[in-house]
Amino acid sequence: MLTIGQLAAYTGVTVRTVRHYHQIGLLPEPERDAAGYRKYGATAVVSLIKIRTLAAAGVPLTQIRPMLDADPATFAEAVRRIDEQVRQEIARLEAGRRQLAQLTAGDGLVLPPEVTAYLDRLRELSVSERMVRAERDGWILVSARWPDRVREWMPGKFAHLDDPRVIRLYELLSELFDSDATTDDPRAHEAADIMAELAEQAYAAGEVDYGAGEDALAFDLLDALAVESDPRAEWMRELMRQRGWAGWNRMERVPRPPT
Repeated sequence: MLTIGQLAAYTGVTVRTVRHYHQIGLLPEPERDAAGYRKYGATAVVSLIKIRTLAAAGVPLTQIRPMLDADPATFAEAVRRIDEQVRQEIARLEAGRRQLAQLTAGDGLVLPPEVTAYLDRLRELSVSERMVRAERDGWILVSARWPDRVREWMPGKFAHLDDPRVIRLYELLSELFDSDATTDDPRAHEAADIMAELAEQAYAAGEVDYGAGEDALAFDLLDALAVESDPRAEWMRELMRQRGWAGWNRMERVPRPPT
């Protein structure tokens, strides 16, 4: 006859585990002897080894008790069901690992490769990381709304980077939002002039950027994101309105305010 400590040591579990199995009714608890100790026989050892083996194989404790008393056919069916559950859990964990691996890709977690390549190109052009992050978050909104069209737009975005005005615009915005600039800063007005000029050119050419007119909510979100990222973005929107444009995310004319 074994003490609880001897039983635990023989079967390779802890005393705490044995007591837990008693509490949940998985392992019968023997009566105390005359000295007040619980003694375990060979049957308890066999049962505990079975329990330990099934638990180590991933069988939930709630399913072990019926399996201990099952006939061979019932036991085999229970093992098959549990094996399928384990397979599904493995698939879920592997999917999670793939998502974790994507985290190392940074921008690539939620954006198509064409967009991440564009963001990398901005970094190569010394666009500030703050501006790149703002672009990234904007593209997350755009990609969620128009997932099938983003790839169509990216060649045009890359082509824009061949325009010195676009490079200058990124330079100005990087400087503005990385500094304590105020609305009177001449760089803000220069940036607004460039944006208005580019908008006029695109409008005259019949270009409609990012599906303009298809979803006002998406453009409202883009404008709100810019302001939430830096309240000074509201200056740029006002400067664009002064130049006859609703903002910088859609090609929409507005009446110029009186001068």
